[in-house]
Amino acid sequence: MTYAEQRDAIEALRARMSGLRDEIRELQAGIEGETVADYTFETPDSAVRLSDLFGDKTDLLVIHNMGRACPYCTLWADGLNGVYPHLADRAAFVVTSPDPPDVQAEFATSRGWRFPMASHRGTNFASDMGYGSAEAGWQPGVSAFQRRGDAIVRVSNTHFGPGDQFACIWHLFDLFPEGATGWQPKYRYA
Repeated sequence: MTYAEQRDAIEALRARMSGLRDEIRELQAGIEGETVADYTFETPDSAVRLSDLFGDKTDLLVIHNMGRACPYCTLWADGLNGVYPHLADRAAFVVTSPDPPDVQAEFATSRGWRFPMASHRGTNFASDMGYGSAEAGWQPGVSAFQRRGDAIVRVSNTHFGPGDQFACIWHLFDLFPEGATGWQPKYRYA
């Protein structure tokens, strides 16, 4: 197949993927959501409730991060750090992990992260949201919440994984015929 023919076939598939995203948004618009508890988290300054994380916003994105021990979670957080000001303009945004607040703060500083972080250590938050447990292991992802009166409602969530739509690096690597070719994220590169 020629470059032009392949490009046309690939663009047709990308158009189909765009159509599927439209269908997902359409389904998302009709979601009722599930009411969740007002969990308590630890931060370097104090304990905060899930309701506090909204600040003055109606919408909140909570990233379920596995903590400093995960290079993939670090990759996602590094990428989200770049778009954080844009995200925070639209919705409240926080990264949670099982690491204690002092460990989170030290690691965030070493990475140059600007977004707020909160520790779910010692709570059922991550497991209740479907993102693992201390015993079974943590899983990465994101949950979207809305404030509806006095209730906190989770309106969407999805897991993170290699090749997902939340780290553009996979899609850039996919522009090569070999894709990522076994590439793995690292904390530092030579």
